[in-house]
Amino acid sequence: MNLSAPTNIVFIISLVIAILGILAGLGIFSVIPVSAFWLVTVGYVVLAAGCLLKGI
Repeated sequence: MNLSAPTNIVFIISLVIAILGILAGLGIFSVIPVSAFWLVTVGYVVLAAGCLLKGI
């Protein structure tokens, strides 16, 4: 399996999702009715997919 660097847009999307999760965990941003853990997990999965899948 060859790893590749994620594109800038995938990195930014995963970073924004993870930051929203951290802010939700701190109680600053609680508009989205999803657990902070799941937001951070989704951000990490998006970043991992960007590294594992070529062309994303």
